[in-house]
Amino acid sequence: MSETPSLTDAPRFAYEGPEHWQEPIARALRKVVDPEVALSILDVGLVYRVTVQETHAHILMTMTSAACPVTDVILDDAYAELEQVLPLDMDIEIELCWDPAWTPERMSAQARRFMKW
Repeated sequence: MSETPSLTDAPRFAYEGPEHWQEPIARALRKVVDPEVALSILDVGLVYRVTVQETHAHILMTMTSAACPVTDVILDDAYAELEQVLPLDMDIEIELCWDPAWTPERMSAQARRFMKW
């Protein structure tokens, strides 16, 4: 029997905004997979903060390294998934940051098991 990851297993990102958007956004971001490790960006711990205002959603995230060769793929997938759950008139901004740097401690327990860490 395979384990179904729960949203609470992934490291929680900081969230600020209307409560009714938090779970749909988390579900959308969970669908975005880092193709290098075949895990969701939430399980890898790439999302630091999500801020939602009336007409704007801001996602602050990182990559496992600044030289990540699949950054564009991950960002495109994140935009596409968020567009599926947020209103059409909501502006979506994804900001990459490198401070703090990503560390393996940000990974969910499931991701650590998968990576055998």
